[in-house]
Amino acid sequence: MKIQVHINEEGAVRNQRYAFTDRFTLVTELLQNARRAGANHIVVEHYAEKQVLRVHDDGRGIGDFQKLLSFHESGWDDATIAQERPLGIGFTKCLYAATRVVVASGRQRVDLDTAASLRREAFEVETLERPQSGTAIELHGVDIADLAQRIATLCEGFPVDVAFNGQHLERRCAEDHLALMATPIGAVHVAGNRSGKATRGTLVFLQGFCVKRPAYYTVGEVNVVHLDPEQFMARLPDRDTLIDADQQLRQVDAQVKLSWRKILQVARTQMPARQFVETYFDAMKQWGHLDLLNDLDALPAALFERIVGYPIQVAYDQRDYVEPLTTAPARRDIEEGRVTVVSLGWPDGENTGHWMLAKHKQWLTVQAHVLHPDHWLRPHVRYIEDQDLHIEAQSELARTTLEGRWVCPLVIVCESVRIRLGDHAVDILDEGICRDGDIVVPAGECSGEPVRQLSDFIDAQDRYREDEMEADRDALADLIRRLRSSDPVETLHSLLNELQLGKYPLLHGRRFEVAVGVGSAPGCSVDLLTLDPSADGDNHAER
Repeated sequence: MKIQVHINEEGAVRNQRYAFTDRFTLVTELLQNARRAGANHIVVEHYAEKQVLRVHDDGRGIGDFQKLLSFHESGWDDATIAQERPLGIGFTKCLYAATRVVVASGRQRVDLDTAASLRREAFEVETLERPQSGTAIELHGVDIADLAQRIATLCEGFPVDVAFNGQHLERRCAEDHLALMATPIGAVHVAGNRSGKATRGTLVFLQGFCVKRPAYYTVGEVNVVHLDPEQFMARLPDRDTLIDADQQLRQVDAQVKLSWRKILQVARTQMPARQFVETYFDAMKQWGHLDLLNDLDALPAALFERIVGYPIQVAYDQRDYVEPLTTAPARRDIEEGRVTVVSLGWPDGENTGHWMLAKHKQWLTVQAHVLHPDHWLRPHVRYIEDQDLHIEAQSELARTTLEGRWVCPLVIVCESVRIRLGDHAVDILDEGICRDGDIVVPAGECSGEPVRQLSDFIDAQDRYREDEMEADRDALADLIRRLRSSDPVETLHSLLNELQLGKYPLLHGRRFEVAVGVGSAPGCSVDLLTLDPSADGDNHAER
């Protein structure tokens, strides 16, 4: 017994209606046929209420009308077949999408009842008295009511001029609208090739229609690739996705990367080094060409930051303690030691001493890891977090534990804090420092801010607990004040200053005698020693 492939023709014709997944394939196939026929201009008219679609092109027309109803027979010339490999299923979409199709080309016209066509009934091709230029196709019973909202996107990369309901479409990604580079895979437009505003987003087109669209992109700021149809094929029947797309799109990315390198190599020879670096650094970083910086003296200013405030644990967009440099330091200044550059991770409670040392030494932080491993800057970067750092309280006065809502560190009050790292040392008088979970507080610190070096106050749900931060900051400030209280007059004076009593006219010029009880919330009595003659009321109060 022998068996062989058998085709159930009726079943194939009947079931092909389910092969198409996108109702707009009807439009793209008609446009594709017009393009292959050599059209320079295509007119599309859509009457949504009447469910009528008309497509008229100025191409070569149809020589053999039988090809319209011949499944998987393209009818195109040898050159088109060799270059684009048409498979002869495009027009059949009309038979499934419409109830009636009228086709006129040259001196021929046919009026098809699509249901009868699919039953394989025969239709007479009429002869026209007046020839029809190009090809005109009219479809009735077409349900594509939202075509007006999609047609511009469908045609954005199409190579032939298209007018829809009297308006010419922009076709902003078409080959005749972009500056393109010829490459082994097709024509490539690299966004930002002059401005340096590179993007990883790429629109990929095959035979004028999009086969890959990035999830997010900005019009005019996206790479565009028109693939060579002899090398690439789209998946049938909608042809909106490449066959083996994962492999093919890696090839596309590799070509865009190579195109960027050619652009960068040319720009490098035509621009001053500093201008080249500032313009194209981001592009080099995005597309993996940072080695082009290796032998240039100029550095990207975006890599450097100056420490201008008190380093604390915060989210990236709240890093007010650093500011970017507008101009990168000179190579000679770095190499000769006039400028010190260090690598630091964000403050995390373990490295705040390193941050404070760098701040007071006026060292610059640099993201050296971004650069190519062979860049000349790498050997001059100091990775100070890898070195032992010592934080010492000088002339300690007191220590106790802060009972905070969020943090409970040991607080050490002293006259100054010394930070030592190898041969480098600084004495800090006015800013507290987190050290191994403790807080060391020098004479000039009274703000309570060191709790923010100790914690970022972010909970398990990634919420910033601002109330707890403020409570702990105030509690630390109060604790510092109490620990430093050695003179009763100075202590009371400090407390009264915070009350801003001068805002109360009733108290102006008055003198009081205050007696304070014992405990964390003591009672006290207040006596008015001098009283304005015009004032009424008692001159004694207790609480």
